[in-house]
Order: sequence, then C-alpha cells, then structure tokens
Amino acid sequence: MNTSTPTTRPEMTAALMAETGLSPEILRDLVHRFYDRVRSDAVLGPIFAAKITDWGPHLDRMVAFWSSVALMTGQYHGRPVPAHTPLPINAAHFGRWLALFRATATETCTPVGAALVLERAERIAHSLHIAVQSA
Repeated sequence: MNTSTPTTRPEMTAALMAETGLSPEILRDLVHRFYDRVRSDAVLGPIFAAKITDWGPHLDRMVAFWSSVALMTGQYHGRPVPAHTPLPINAAHFGRWLALFRATATETCTPVGAALVLERAERIAHSLHIAVQSA
C-alpha cells in the first residue's frame, strides 16, 4: 500500500466520534462489559466457554471489530462469518446476544452512540443468523 496516498478515514472517524460521542475508550468499555455479561449468561456463556479459552485476544479483536464498525477505523481484518457458522446457535441465541448488547450499549454509550452501534449490531446479527442457517 502506498502510504503517501491521502485517505479520508481519519476525517470520517473524527466526524463519527463528534456526531456520536463514541471513542475508542468507550467502545473498549462497551466490548469488555458486554462480554462480561455474555460469559456469565446461562444461554450464551457455555457456547463461548467451549470455544474461547484465552479471552485477551478475543476481546482485542472485538474492540478492533467495533472500532471498525462504529468509527470506520479499519482496524478489524477478520472474517466473522466462517468463525460463526460452525457454532451451535439459532435465532434464540442471536436474540439473547442482541438483548445483552442493547442493555450494555444503552448503559455505556451516549444515546446517539448507542443508536448507531445497536443499528449495526442488529444488521450483523441478522446477517450472521442467515449465514449460520445456510451453513
């Protein structure tokens, strides 16, 4: 990649931060609080426990993911669909995931920031649910 090529990504990120009140620190807090809830949840906790033994890298990856999704930072370079399609999950799991995420986002983010991440989370959950059903 030519590093001298001008990019609008920093400007987009700054504009989104100003518009939503989101920041890398808030997104990190959101991710960590959310996965604390997931890990202790009777429905989702066992699914995650069966797949994730070292939470540090997973949380770092999810912070990068939400930074990319919410603030257009380009930090995440993963492939979420193949990671989720082999999991034993269904619509009820996605509903529970969204309920926990909604509660955490509402508590952690500004109202505008929460609305943005929730809209994105709903879209992501829908797409992943379709992919898991089709697998």
